Formats: sequence, structure tokens, C-alpha cells
Amino acid sequence: MADPARARKMADRIKVIVAKRLERGLRDPRVGFVTITDVKVTGDLQHASVFYTVYGNAVERADSAAALKAATGMLRSEVGKNITARLTPSLEFIADAIPENAALIDDLLREARERDTEVGELARTAKYAGDEDPYVKPREYDEDDDAEAEADEAEAPAPAAHAHTEDAAN
Repeated sequence: MADPARARKMADRIKVIVAKRLERGLRDPRVGFVTITDVKVTGDLQHASVFYTVYGNAVERADSAAALKAATGMLRSEVGKNITARLTPSLEFIADAIPENAALIDDLLREARERDTEVGELARTAKYAGDEDPYVKPREYDEDDDAEAEADEAEAPAPAAHAHTEDAAN
């Protein structure tokens, strides 16, 4: 197992080599506007996954993928000439989904903004279903209310405390 720092350096070097070679051009006319986004190298430095994006429609992406697959051997020999490693890693080209993911995220953010605007509009024009302040607060009595409450208590008949015992005796 190689040092992770060494694998990272090799991945960066492969990215630069492949990008420069694609910039100079391949003889294959199917290669479109290809951008190398990332390279991952396995721990044993034997395999490199090259991630790329293609600007264009689905047909151009498919053509570029076929052209890169056809040029894999030539690009591997180019990498082998320009790195200082005992073995040249095999290359695998993988279409990167960054543009599609970015477009999806943009759509989701736009939808979230629209929903936030709708909810904000509803909140601005909303009215309370019940009282504005639904919490129970202690009552505030006036002195007149206290006197009336005391008078009501005095006039009320006292409950019969012994009624239950009399019924039990009969």
C-alpha cells in the first residue's frame, strides 16, 4: 500500500498530463469540449479513475466518451512517459455528474425560494384562528368583584356532610 500523499500527488500529476494532452487535441473528431475534473488513484497505484465532463448535449457526451475509451491506450502511454513510477496505472474514464447535480440543486433551491415566498405571503395575510394570545393569564379582580364573590360564598348553602352517613344507617 502506497503512501496516501504519494497517491494524491500521482493523481494530480495524471490529471495535468491528461488535460494537457486533450488540450493539444486527439486525432479523433468525436472528442468535444472535455474537462478533466478529478482523478482518483487506488492505494497500490495500479489504477486511476479519471473523471471528466463534456460541454454539450447527450450525443456529444456519448461521442466524447467513445473517443476517450478509444484513446485510453495512447493517454496511458503519455502518462507513463511523464510520471516517475515503476508501473503506469491503468486509466478508466468516468463521466462526472457534476453539471447534472448542479442543475438539480439549482432547481431545488429555486423551488425552495418560491415556497418560502408563498409561505411568507400567507403568513403576512394570516389571522389567528382563536385569540391572538391563547395563553391563560391570572384574572385581575377589582375590589367590587372581591366583595361580590365573598357575598356569593356566604349565601350559598353548606353541603350536607352527614347525608352519606344517614343513608348508610337506614
